[in-house]
Amino acid sequence: MDAQAINRELDAARYAGPVKDIVIPPCPQLLVQLQQELALADPDPHRVAAIAGSDVAMAAGLIRVANSSLYARKEPVASAAQAVAMLGVRPTATLLTSFLLRNSIRIDPTLIEHFWESSTRRSIAMAHIAGQMYGMDVEIAKTCGLFFHVGIPIMLQGVRGYSGTLVEAMARQDRTFIETENAAHRTDHAVVGAIVAKTWRLPTVIVLAVRLHHDFSVLEDDTVPIAVRNLVAIAAIADHLVAQHEAIEVQREWQRYGERCMAFLQIGPAEVEAWVDVLYHPFESVVVT
Repeated sequence: MDAQAINRELDAARYAGPVKDIVIPPCPQLLVQLQQELALADPDPHRVAAIAGSDVAMAAGLIRVANSSLYARKEPVASAAQAVAMLGVRPTATLLTSFLLRNSIRIDPTLIEHFWESSTRRSIAMAHIAGQMYGMDVEIAKTCGLFFHVGIPIMLQGVRGYSGTLVEAMARQDRTFIETENAAHRTDHAVVGAIVAKTWRLPTVIVLAVRLHHDFSVLEDDTVPIAVRNLVAIAAIADHLVAQHEAIEVQREWQRYGERCMAFLQIGPAEVEAWVDVLYHPFESVVVT
């Protein structure tokens, strides 16, 4: 599926298909302002700090992350401006996007606290793996990690019976998670998540990767941009690393497609095993703001 075909599919699902009755959170105005700043040739850190500081909870969350053990600073930061100066503009933007995403979904946070922790770990893992690959955009990978499964809480919030579908999807051995979702609701979290990413005007590469992240046939499809295929392969490895850390039994997707994803990225099992150790502390240091 090329970009145009996927865009047509998402529009059809959003406005005429099964997704039309699901409430998709609008892009927050603060994110619109942030995207406008990032679109400039030379984004102003002071402007990014001002956007972060315009919401007390968001600023506090940013400072909390900057002062976490993940960064091991000797002197704590005390303001959004200091946090931006320490983290950098684009990493700050990713953190703010994560905050705005979580706070845009109106669902009891205690029900999905672990979901956000796992999403944050996936984001960290994808950024780390992307950093080992030549020419890959680390912040794009990090943002993808946050959005890949965002369709799940959106569907929990707006689709009757989806909580039962989740339980069934995780238990079934005869079909995939996506197949179970589609059997029950005629759509799935990859489609819904891609619609969120598109609604929020995220880069096209993220929209496509979110839509295709469970479709491993794209690894051999030259019509799909290489950056998207890289993200699909990286996501599978990242999910495996998170599952290892959280002591979750080996996932069916990893058993079926893990070797293909590693081969596509030209890495071996030894590297993946080494990343389990490298990422232990960052995973343990996850702070959900």
